[in-house]
Amino acid sequence: MRIVRIQTDADAQGNQPVLAQWGQVEADTIYLTHGMGGARTGQSVPLAGAALLAPAEPTKIVCVGRNYLDHIRELGNDKAGLPTEPGIFLKGPNALAEEGGTVKKPDWTESFHFEGELALVIGQRSRDLTPENALDAVLGYTCGLDLTARDRQKTDLQWFRAKAADRFCPLGPWLETDLNPADLRVQTRVNGQTRQDGRTSQMIFDVVQILTYITQFVTLEPGDVVLTGTPEGVGPVEPGDRVEVEVEGVGILTTLIS
Repeated sequence: MRIVRIQTDADAQGNQPVLAQWGQVEADTIYLTHGMGGARTGQSVPLAGAALLAPAEPTKIVCVGRNYLDHIRELGNDKAGLPTEPGIFLKGPNALAEEGGTVKKPDWTESFHFEGELALVIGQRSRDLTPENALDAVLGYTCGLDLTARDRQKTDLQWFRAKAADRFCPLGPWLETDLNPADLRVQTRVNGQTRQDGRTSQMIFDVVQILTYITQFVTLEPGDVVLTGTPEGVGPVEPGDRVEVEVEGVGILTTLIS
């Protein structure tokens, strides 16, 4: 099943603010639901022309860094050997951006990089997950773009500015609930040229290991996002570039750089 989050318009008099609404996709129709995983309301709208929002309402976005060996090597971080546990960092909800949205290259970075990856959205409050129940906590899977100010990542005390600035986490286009994350192809294209092409089976820590590790320390709430790491091939983007992240079985997330 595909689950979407869309923007709904204010009323004709402008008395109501623009709202976000969840829905389930069947064929070319979105059936609106009561919340992220709720029952249908009885209302529906066409999928065509719907304004898609990032399919998550997180309290936090938990990210795993350096989870593909070839990516570790391309950044020159392999001298210490393979990591023995997932390296995690945070983005805030401010970092979310929608499918088809535009992200401005900040004027405070000279090295603005793309990192395409598989993203998870959590469906239930989760703490101390086990290998047996970890995937039960996932509502659905989507495409994520971890935008990074690479130069600031190297110079700053922490990665907050480099990774968690406004709109540094495009997500979408929707959640796919019926998916096995063990061996999915993850591709990133810039202006139509393939720059990243990996598989989740190449991850050092798989989805189950990531979830059990994170929830030893942090309670994941419904709507939270987990980014699972990026394959090799990362590189810079400039104003005018079009970035597409495609995850097998999910679809394509498109982001425009301005």
